[in-house]
Amino acid sequence: MVLEKINKPNDIKKINPSEYTTLAGEIRRFLIESVSKTGGHLASNLGVVELTMALHLAFDLPKDKIIWDVGHQSYTHKILSGRKSGFSRLRKFGGMSGFPKREESDYDAFDTGHSSTSISAGIGYATARDLERKTYKVVSVIGDGALTGGMAYEAMNNVSNVKGNFIIVLNDNEMSIAPNVGGISDVLTDIRTSDKYYDLKERVVKDLKNLPHGREIAKKIKRTKDKLRYRLLPGQIVESFGATYIGPIDGHDISKMIKAFHYASKVNGPVLVHVKTKKGKGYTPAEKNPSSFHGVSPFDINTGEKLKTATSPSYAAVFSDKICAMAKDNNKIVGITAAMPDGVGLKKFSKEYPDRYFDVGIAEGHAVTFAAGLAAGGIIPVFGVYSSFLQRGYDQMVHDVCLQNLKVVFAIDHAGLVGNDGETHQGIFDISFLSFIPNMTVIAPKNGKELEDAMEYAVHEATGPVALRYPSGPASKNFEEFGEPFKKGESEVIYREKDIALLAVGRMMDIAGIVRDNLKKEGLNVTLINARFVKPFDKKLIKNLSEDHSLLVTMEENVLTGGFGEHVCRYVEESEVDIKVLPIALPDAYIEHGSVKILFEESGIDPESVKNRVISEYNNLSK
Repeated sequence: MVLEKINKPNDIKKINPSEYTTLAGEIRRFLIESVSKTGGHLASNLGVVELTMALHLAFDLPKDKIIWDVGHQSYTHKILSGRKSGFSRLRKFGGMSGFPKREESDYDAFDTGHSSTSISAGIGYATARDLERKTYKVVSVIGDGALTGGMAYEAMNNVSNVKGNFIIVLNDNEMSIAPNVGGISDVLTDIRTSDKYYDLKERVVKDLKNLPHGREIAKKIKRTKDKLRYRLLPGQIVESFGATYIGPIDGHDISKMIKAFHYASKVNGPVLVHVKTKKGKGYTPAEKNPSSFHGVSPFDINTGEKLKTATSPSYAAVFSDKICAMAKDNNKIVGITAAMPDGVGLKKFSKEYPDRYFDVGIAEGHAVTFAAGLAAGGIIPVFGVYSSFLQRGYDQMVHDVCLQNLKVVFAIDHAGLVGNDGETHQGIFDISFLSFIPNMTVIAPKNGKELEDAMEYAVHEATGPVALRYPSGPASKNFEEFGEPFKKGESEVIYREKDIALLAVGRMMDIAGIVRDNLKKEGLNVTLINARFVKPFDKKLIKNLSEDHSLLVTMEENVLTGGFGEHVCRYVEESEVDIKVLPIALPDAYIEHGSVKILFEESGIDPESVKNRVISEYNNLSK
């Protein structure tokens, strides 16, 4: 096997060019076999095998810098930079990250995980290089999907400031970049929209239709024109930003890409190399349905079917069914996603209500203000988004939604620890950054059934913006027998006793239930409360609890600073309520990849750790 010769960085440069095709095939087989066991990002990685090989062959790594946009397509890069043996521990706690990490390898030039960042980072790297009078090459790889993100265009607007060589590789995997998106040449636009052009076009089409086989000839001319336009317009767009354009080039032809990269390296200034690839290449299920193989859990290689692990529907599935059911009776409800219809559960909605479904691309900031405009116009927008991606629309939430107290529903999936995707995807800051915003209501349902009730409240009762935060994975069924009607700012008392009160947020209710059982075995009296409303929280209940409780334990899957527990502590201190508060939260840190169970334990919010802390604190109060 040729792949057996790839063990150290730059081993690919020792491979005979006649073996490149064989190596590409073996890398694909290796990736399919590895990801089928560990889970991870598959389709995007299968599409860039030859592109990555060409980059490693054409450039001098790690002296030269490759910056991967998002970074979920960096698996082949990791293999070629000597990390093949790490794939058995891919995305596992203590193992290799599924994204580039500078602390993991000198070959990872920049940490990534969110979209549309590589050009900005590359401009920064190239500028630093020029200021330091160094000579290394800087290459930013970005996908056509990432070009729907506004940050990419902000970067392109500044790319002409780079005076030395700077290479942008556009990985175009079948999403057209030809439509008019703001950077097309004024000359072409003027020609296309002029009366003379239009009249000539109409006369030619009309005359052709009167000739034998004229309609077929007209269709062929149109197809040829469209192909020519596709080839011309990307270059026009790129060069309008001040960069040289090369392409399009077959992204699975290694020799052609190497030649293009060598040529691009000689350009004194920014240059964009347009490479066309096929997402999921080499694995039929991924080629047919690349979105389903974007991020996958372990699967059967022969069928492509995911291995069954969860027995109950996910929170995303609960959200999906509920919004579709509500939209049937309320035609004001619309669904919005930022290029994540499958991930956030809006795929079904898109099929049932296509006229009320909006995928804005990787543009969370636009999505939020778009939702604000819809709300101002009398519509009820529901924006489905991952917690860590919502951070990209924070200013818009503050100024465009909450300042005007507009009724926008934020359905925030992947809140809390998400596990194997690691630091860039953990949704552990949203309670903090949402709670700071005036007019925002924040709700964390305890299970799937309460998510449904929370959606009813947000759509039919709330008068301003509402954020519903819930985790990834199977929806909890715990405490389904408890279903106190929603009242703004009121918690739900599950078990009322005395001495110790556990006040839990969202998924932490599952942990709190176990903690209560364990404390009861120790002979302690324990009240269990579903906080439900993070903001505004139930101050009246806390004051009431102080009458017969000495310890109040807040439990949340969010960092400590700015979190629910910190807000409760401040209220208790300022109102002089006589009760001790023990905030249980995640550490103020970025939390690495690993299974959620392991991360709970490592972060000290698992049942055993919480029980021990509660007993210790309670015993100290008794002394």
